[in-house]
Amino acid sequence: MVTANGWKDYALIDTGEGMKLERWGDYTLARPDPQVIWPRLKEWKKVDAYYERSSDGGGKWIENSPVARQWKIKWKDITFITKLMGFKHTGVFPEQAANWEWMMKRIGSYKGKFSVLNLFGYTGGATLACAKAGASVVHVDASKGMTMQCKENAKLSGLGEARIRYIVDDAFKFVEREIRRGNIYQGIIMDPPSYGRGPGGQVWKLENSVYDLIGNCARLMDRTSDFMLINSYTTGLQPTVMANMLKMNIRLKGNVTADEIGIAQEKGDIILPCGCFARWEAK
Repeated sequence: MVTANGWKDYALIDTGEGMKLERWGDYTLARPDPQVIWPRLKEWKKVDAYYERSSDGGGKWIENSPVARQWKIKWKDITFITKLMGFKHTGVFPEQAANWEWMMKRIGSYKGKFSVLNLFGYTGGATLACAKAGASVVHVDASKGMTMQCKENAKLSGLGEARIRYIVDDAFKFVEREIRRGNIYQGIIMDPPSYGRGPGGQVWKLENSVYDLIGNCARLMDRTSDFMLINSYTTGLQPTVMANMLKMNIRLKGNVTADEIGIAQEKGDIILPCGCFARWEAK
């Protein structure tokens, strides 16, 4: 398992009884996590807000003390807007810092111009990391709101003038148009949700669609390409499954690795699993 490092304003404080206790800047938040099936070993004395699930599958944030409408946190020298959002989200997936570091190293050691396609880009963690490393980035997400938040995060991180194109579109349709245009990327990132809808109401279910998307993205690569990364939060897609799909679709010389990704708890030797990934990288 690989774990995230480099956070200045985030920490996984404790876990137990289906919940995780986290520090997000000045606030301490408790959120549900289905992986936490062990007991809580101590009382959580400070919780500014917690997410309470409802019986219909949704939920809401409950504030024990006033929480700002939004606030800022930093990873290295990248700044993110953070807020209490629906579905227990905060606008950042902190475990992905492990992938951001890997991509930044790949880009930094590459000889020549580096263009990245970031699909399902959300609020832009991977986009900003790649731009900070010197790449030009095409950021694609079906949500206009998340795309605008990525643009704001870029400004806060000193990347307001960086070479980032912000595209609000369905990932499949955008990739198909890029194939017709003959565009090539040195890096391709996919961080798809398990289930979602495109801007036109298109239904996305990861297991049914991811193989074809990987195949289409492979057509946007050539001998200048350096990496492809795919993340999964779907328990049915194990790291080896995703690695197999990369091997079957990418015909270029390179290596495929896959693993779990997680966050180490502040105390003890507990690591909380947060999904998995597969990477293809050129030799």
